[in-house]
Amino acid sequence: MATAANGILNADLVETSPAGHTHPEAIRSNDEMTDEKRDPDSISQGSDDSPVIEGKDEESHVRTTFADEEQEGPVVVPRLKRRGLFGQLTLLAEVENPKVYPRKTKWFITFVVAVAGAAAPMGSSIFFPSLSQVSKELGTSTTITNLSISLYMLSMSIFPLWWSSFSERLGRRTIYLVSFSLFVVFNSLCAISSSIAMLIVLRMLSGGASASVQAVGAGTIADLWDPQERGRAMNIFYLGPLCGPLIAPIVGGALAERWGWRSTLWFLAAYGGLTVVFIFLALPETLANTQAQTQETKDEHEEALRRQVSRVSSRQVVQFTTRWLKVLKMVFLDPLKIILYLRYPPVLLTVYYASITFGSLYVLNVSVEHTFSASPYNFSTIIVGLLYIPNSLGYVVASTFGGRWMDSIMQREAKKAKRYDEHGKLIYRPEDRMRENAWLGAMLYPAGLIWYGWCADRGVFWLAPMIANFFFGVGSMLIFGMATTMLTEFMPKKSSAGVALNNFMRNIFSCVGSVVTAPIIDAIGNGWLFTILGLVAFASSSVLFVMKVYGPRWRKSMDALRT
Repeated sequence: MATAANGILNADLVETSPAGHTHPEAIRSNDEMTDEKRDPDSISQGSDDSPVIEGKDEESHVRTTFADEEQEGPVVVPRLKRRGLFGQLTLLAEVENPKVYPRKTKWFITFVVAVAGAAAPMGSSIFFPSLSQVSKELGTSTTITNLSISLYMLSMSIFPLWWSSFSERLGRRTIYLVSFSLFVVFNSLCAISSSIAMLIVLRMLSGGASASVQAVGAGTIADLWDPQERGRAMNIFYLGPLCGPLIAPIVGGALAERWGWRSTLWFLAAYGGLTVVFIFLALPETLANTQAQTQETKDEHEEALRRQVSRVSSRQVVQFTTRWLKVLKMVFLDPLKIILYLRYPPVLLTVYYASITFGSLYVLNVSVEHTFSASPYNFSTIIVGLLYIPNSLGYVVASTFGGRWMDSIMQREAKKAKRYDEHGKLIYRPEDRMRENAWLGAMLYPAGLIWYGWCADRGVFWLAPMIANFFFGVGSMLIFGMATTMLTEFMPKKSSAGVALNNFMRNIFSCVGSVVTAPIIDAIGNGWLFTILGLVAFASSSVLFVMKVYGPRWRKSMDALRT
């Protein structure tokens, strides 16, 4: 494994573009950036930092550009200075600027994060086929049992606020290792639960532990990839979280039918354990170490201050109290500041639209189990698990072409508007991603919901609603990939915070959907439920028009997101 990792790291950095020109995947230094004349409100092709959105007092821009001169290779951090928990033991070397990793290395890290990202949605979906078993064994109602999924989703919405905040201070690697170690522990305890209350509480904790990748993973992608390639990379990353539902119900149905519902939780614990090993050996720290020198100076100043006041007990008490107040603020208050980003219309609208789409997904998931395990279908547990394949296949199809399509649209729009910097590099803008790809997704997934609803309501042959679910998967994946990528560019210095906010809102929607779906189906049926949901989704697509018209103006006022 060490040889393979070293081979990936030492791969050639220079890639040939479609036009036949070669360019390194390197980034200009901050000094060069300072000397350049910058175009306003743009993402161009070359910045050592992530794109920055600045206000009126400074030249407004969002830019990322390639270097004009070829670099020899990434600067490897000495083993003893590598960051993150047990960072010295990773087989893949940490480098000073992750964006200049060879492409093979960046795709490998993207794959590792995608594998980790599958754990959280797998933890919810693996439980769907066996809900009736849980209800019978623990002596509770279906509605109460559904809380083990809905509250799992709720914890997935809340915990990323803290994981994201801590990752900006402690680094990505440390958060991954700590959270997945907890995921293993909590799922092991879930497997031996003796009551529904114990199961629900432990499921909440396991959901919160697994949710770290939902926010931090997108931050890792932003650490590695430049904007003109980030759409495809983000879609590949999202294959993990969205293909978890492809594997989990099949595995969950088979395990539950053979060994009972507890075996599904042991499977999750084993998956989490393998993920910990994978991250431990193959995932270096990718968070930019831009504050190292500042922190060192700050530490020296604090050390001098400590020596100065060491003989004054009252000052020691004040200093000690202040330090602990800062720690408490960091732990309890700073993560909640992420919610304040909703005051920016582009962030609010993007998060809202993604949340409607994600909530629809979980309404659909609950409906599949509730409908096809009952009359007139009366499918077995394992067959119900197989019914989750079509929409997941839609995710795979959309991820295969959607990210590349989105990146090509972004480049096309920049060329069409003739947006070039003084070096002849294209200037990109986040809202360029919201074009015909978004409209296709906005039409497909609501139509799929209505199609599925009436087929399931009338007891139509099972293949018809499953085809509808496939188109739902394609459309929703186009929306998920677009929304997540745009948030990393609207909030370039806090990419993981933007995605954590997205997860916070969308998992609240999915939590509510998981709780209310079964009672609503019993009351009005699948047909009217999914007709209402589809119409809400159609109406919500007006966000695309509003963003196209007002997005550039709003983005200029988002200077508070620079830091």
